[in-house]
Amino acid sequence: MIDLTAYSGLRVAVMGLGRSGLATAKALMATGAEVWAWDDDPPRRQAAAAENIPLVDLGTCAWATSKTLVWSPGISHTLPTPHPVAVAARRAGAEVICDIELLAQAQPAATFVAITGTNGKSTTTALAAHILIASGVRAAAGGNLGPPALSLSPLGEGEIYVLELSSYQLELLATASFDMACLINISPDHLDRHGGMASYVTAKRRIFAGAGRQSEAIIATDDDHTRAIAEALGQAGGRHLTRVAVGGGPADVTVTGGILHDRGKPAMDLNGVATLPGRHNWQNAAMAYAIARRLGLSSETIAKYLATYPGLPHRQELVANIDGVRFVNDSKATNAEATARALDCYENIYWIAGGIAKAGGLGGLEPWYARIVEAYLVGAAAEPFAQALDGHVPHRNAGNLATAVAMAHARSRRDGRDGAVVLLSPACASFDQWPGFEARGNAFRQMVLALRRAPIAIEMTS
Repeated sequence: MIDLTAYSGLRVAVMGLGRSGLATAKALMATGAEVWAWDDDPPRRQAAAAENIPLVDLGTCAWATSKTLVWSPGISHTLPTPHPVAVAARRAGAEVICDIELLAQAQPAATFVAITGTNGKSTTTALAAHILIASGVRAAAGGNLGPPALSLSPLGEGEIYVLELSSYQLELLATASFDMACLINISPDHLDRHGGMASYVTAKRRIFAGAGRQSEAIIATDDDHTRAIAEALGQAGGRHLTRVAVGGGPADVTVTGGILHDRGKPAMDLNGVATLPGRHNWQNAAMAYAIARRLGLSSETIAKYLATYPGLPHRQELVANIDGVRFVNDSKATNAEATARALDCYENIYWIAGGIAKAGGLGGLEPWYARIVEAYLVGAAAEPFAQALDGHVPHRNAGNLATAVAMAHARSRRDGRDGAVVLLSPACASFDQWPGFEARGNAFRQMVLALRRAPIAIEMTS
């Protein structure tokens, strides 16, 4: 647990009692702060009370006596509708921050590597941390990925925090800055929370803000937004800038045809890394490679440990191979661009999609439609997705995930196509039927493994 002695004796409010909120409240209490904790969800309040976390209704409290509000990033505080707690706190002059700010304040001697992007940030974070730890560096990964920031181990000089940061976390940073700031890509996502694309880009760009300590910037310049940011940072000067590119364009680290080059020299072949399939994972690997190189590791060491990366759950996770059909869990693909990256990796796809659609729906997936044998649509997006696929991709409204898995299994087994893949890559958020993408992916995994024991019979019609 992180020592937050600077807040000893102070009153600090904590809004949101999920994993990060609970870790924040506990860390503050352990160092003598007076905690006012709240969540709009009664079961979460009950769970916090059971752990002796003091509850105060932050919608009615006296904000003049509390100058810090630690906000859980998953809760909207400005758009699409301002949250009354955030409004009241700001009106009283309280700072509204997230747990990353507290970690940066508490561990000034450690090295901070911060990673963001619309897609790929979890894989890049996990991969960079894997390479560092395997090579003997003391490092810890967390933030938006895995353990909450304040439940990580304390680290000191020469030790490294590798943090995945969402746009929600970045917009809640006040003074935190990072030794190395990394931007993978930017495409439309979470636009309702940010009020449009321009504000979303601004939130992502905040990873390069902050005072003083930042000396390194690593940017993949494969889209217009990241290229513009790299150009602006290059012109501003003041930091070492490393550019990464996949498939074209001048850069320091490049990948062409799966071969990673470091300043023009071949460094490793990514084609043989089974846990990093496809062009999008080449981008993630190139970013992780660049991070490790700037932290002082040799090309040979990075290549050695990159090849042993075990992969992450819910990111093109191979669950099982049943009767020659691969079942792949890509539940983390909550927008069309992420799903495009998965579709690009396979042929003969039996595709499970749907949930709560993001802005743009299935737009941009058209080039991959020829790879899809049949689509199985679930959740709130089933009907609009069916309309988008009409005349292009055979599809069925499965309604729910269990039926979709059974349909895809039955059809793929009947067809007997070489290289067939049942792919859960929803292009949607999960909240209409599941509490999160992890729950959706875990359910898919359990359903697939159950097929080995008792395959479900679904009548298929032509």
